[in-house]
Amino acid sequence: MISIAFRRSRALRPTCPIASAAAIRAPGRQRFVWTFIVLFAALWLAFASRLGWAALTIEIIGGGERQIPVAIAPLAGEAGLEQRISEIVAADLARSGLFRMIDPGGITPMPVEPGEVRYGDWSARGAEALVIGAVTPAANGRFELRFRLMDVLKQSQLAGFSYSISNAQVRNTAHRIADIIYEKLLGVPGAFATRITYVVKQGTRFELQVADADGHGAQTVVASNEPIISPAWSPEGNRIAYVSFEQRKPIVYVQTLSSGQRRVLANFRGSNSSPAWSPDGRRLAVVLTRDGNSQIYSIDAEGGGISRLSNSASIDTEPNFSPDGQSILFTSDRGGSPQIYRMPASGGAVERLTFDGTYNVSPRYSPDGKSFVYVQRNGGRFSLILQELGTRQVIPLTEGAMDESPSFAPNGRMVMYASIQRGRGILAAVSNDGRIKQRLTVQAGDVREPAWGPMQKGF
Repeated sequence: MISIAFRRSRALRPTCPIASAAAIRAPGRQRFVWTFIVLFAALWLAFASRLGWAALTIEIIGGGERQIPVAIAPLAGEAGLEQRISEIVAADLARSGLFRMIDPGGITPMPVEPGEVRYGDWSARGAEALVIGAVTPAANGRFELRFRLMDVLKQSQLAGFSYSISNAQVRNTAHRIADIIYEKLLGVPGAFATRITYVVKQGTRFELQVADADGHGAQTVVASNEPIISPAWSPEGNRIAYVSFEQRKPIVYVQTLSSGQRRVLANFRGSNSSPAWSPDGRRLAVVLTRDGNSQIYSIDAEGGGISRLSNSASIDTEPNFSPDGQSILFTSDRGGSPQIYRMPASGGAVERLTFDGTYNVSPRYSPDGKSFVYVQRNGGRFSLILQELGTRQVIPLTEGAMDESPSFAPNGRMVMYASIQRGRGILAAVSNDGRIKQRLTVQAGDVREPAWGPMQKGF
């Protein structure tokens, strides 16, 4: 997403311009900053009042060149659950765009154990993999779940697991099963059992929501009649840092999801924005104007221990740590236009990374640290670009009119971002090669500022 200093669509509102004096003292930079204020105003004015809230609806656009045909057999006994696990698993795999679901209907009896699989029935339908299993009632209202992933071509078992679950754990368990299938068949960890966060605007109300990666189970973390922006997940996935304007100025908060407790992380003179967690979760990079123009600082996760990382007469903003914690990507206009730069995580020598075009912002490292995604303006359109750090090769990912706020899935295979459709804010996702696209919409409300959470640990 774009920082307050470089604001297109963030919370630098026309009624509350907070661009630093250093950012606007030169005539050229004054035009530059006010361009973002005007663009921001236009975007938020497009957020018309909406009523009600619904779960995100995901629409798949395109797919991989090679989709693996998989059959998910109904699990024996799953009708006793509040939701059918086989249907959730199938929806996850189909949503990835990398699997083609084979209809299991009409095959009887439906296999439960490997010895019951008649492989000819499934190969005749084109299936290369088959999921079977059963759910049986257990003590204290719990259920025993067994599932197996079978290789139809080799007529062998690829994976098999059992779980003791409650009805409340059905969806998460199904997502974990989908993750196992994804990894066994593609060799890359799945990211279905993860969460996302985003901001919903309905009328004058802003809500920071958290939901499963498929949009289900949305819950409100915090609500305000003033903008909420820049949510960022902590590495362990139980805290979210974000910026709220509820005190009529941007302040960085950290909220613990398990307890609901929140605290102020940064409330210095001027603007406090763009929180980014270090990979170990011990500190955050933030952007402050307390010493004049927007600069990047490091602050302990519990507050205090603040130190300045960037030191320029320019706007330095939108920090993002590398996965190994050794470097930080950021946006700066030190070269005359906003571009992507890299510096050591402790500050120091700066290296420019983008040279194509006059407007490149919002850098985000891929989880493996080998590439980064960013927003590029080209001919009045804002789209996502991926750049490989080793070769400097760039890959266009989107062609939208107003695509922003990129966030990688924790397995690096998809990038979620904010976009506009028919004058309304939506979320979208694109594969890291640009071939698979998804649209995530709600029946009512405008959705912005997405951030994809980390892999879950434990059950």
